Amino acid sequence: MSTSRQPRYRQIALDLADKIAHNQIQVGEKIYARSKIATTYGVSAETARRAINVLADMDIAQAQHGTGAIIISKQKAMDFIATEQAGFDLVSLENDLLNNIEDQKKELDTMADSLKTFLQTSQRFQQLNPLKPFELVLDAPSDKYGLSLSDLNFWHQTGTTLVGIEHDGKLVISPGPYVSLEQGDVIYFVGPDDSVAKVSVFLFNQ
Repeated sequence: MSTSRQPRYRQIALDLADKIAHNQIQVGEKIYARSKIATTYGVSAETARRAINVLADMDIAQAQHGTGAIIISKQKAMDFIATEQAGFDLVSLENDLLNNIEDQKKELDTMADSLKTFLQTSQRFQQLNPLKPFELVLDAPSDKYGLSLSDLNFWHQTGTTLVGIEHDGKLVISPGPYVSLEQGDVIYFVGPDDSVAKVSVFLFNQ
């Protein structure tokens, strides 16, 4: 169990509790803050005293003023270790969740970058292919049927250029001014992004 994030005195208290739990320090044995703990762990006498106070607070040891402490409970030492382990597990779980959130954020950022690249690429493609025609099926009634393109003044009315008409399964490319539109035809035209809406309004008043 990692204790690197805990104060040094608490790390020492936990290590002592582990030794008690594994019978390396026996119940009834006396431990001395200044000569034993401070020397063994390379800390000050104050740090050693605080470690003993933790054991006393947990009822693992009974502090004796000026001389150290007597170990009084192996079970309390085991309980202390279990409590610290549970706390460590919670911290570890929290860190795992935070790391997962960070990883997901990075994945979302990567997806956002990919989407941005896709949209930019699509926009460039559209700019490089401005003549890709729109397609509209003339399946609704219209008072424009039977009139020639010249009479309709199609380009001036819609701002689009008619490049093809499919009539009875036959495609007429670049229809002349005398070709008329009929219900059931499929027309192909080029123009700005709102071309379909403009042509629909012109032909069907919608």
